[in-house]
Amino acid sequence: DGEVHMNELKNGTTEMFWNPTSEVRRQRLKRHIVLFEEQMDFESERLWQHVTSAINKGDQHKATQEKFVLEEEQRNAARERRESGTEWKPLLFRHDAGTNEWRYKYEDLRPWDPLNDIAQFEKDGILQTMERHLSTRMSNHKVTCINNQITRHKRSAKDCRRRKTSDQPSNHSQNTESSCSTPESVQELSDDDGKYLGFESLCAQCGKEMNHLKEIHSAVLSLQKAQQDIHR
Repeated sequence: DGEVHMNELKNGTTEMFWNPTSEVRRQRLKRHIVLFEEQMDFESERLWQHVTSAINKGDQHKATQEKFVLEEEQRNAARERRESGTEWKPLLFRHDAGTNEWRYKYEDLRPWDPLNDIAQFEKDGILQTMERHLSTRMSNHKVTCINNQITRHKRSAKDCRRRKTSDQPSNHSQNTESSCSTPESVQELSDDDGKYLGFESLCAQCGKEMNHLKEIHSAVLSLQKAQQDIHR
């Protein structure tokens, strides 16, 4: 969103190549960055900080020296891995043998769906998309999970009454109250109904989905705060 000029070296003239309007500048994309102090040692901004600093100061000789230091360290590390037989396993990239290129493992090339996709964020180097139907899918699964527990609970109670009845003498009143009980019908279930009915906690998938939703919500709140800070 800045001016771009073309310099003619032969005669020293300068020509305007691109001059964005105020409307173009207003439409620029928001830039979100990880704070320098929160970056890991091998993240680009931290790793190349001395090279960047030298370039910004216009010291090409210093920038070349710092670049050589980095590359030499990488060559030495690769040599040590070869000598020790240690295989290099990238965390976020895979090698495509067909194109002989490295590809990001978690790339998402599908078109953005404005009706379903809410936000895209990065966590631990992995790009993730928060979708609207995730919570709906979670709710449907939770209802199914609770219904399955109700069925097991009823079946267990029925077996318990059957055993209780078979233990009674033939002339004994069958009105003896069983120690087992079960709800006759369940119309609707709230989030706390599982606890009310005495069920154990929901299945592992429900718990995993719940934790995942909490993490996404926390990440979105963090993004919103960063946007507000940048806007200020």
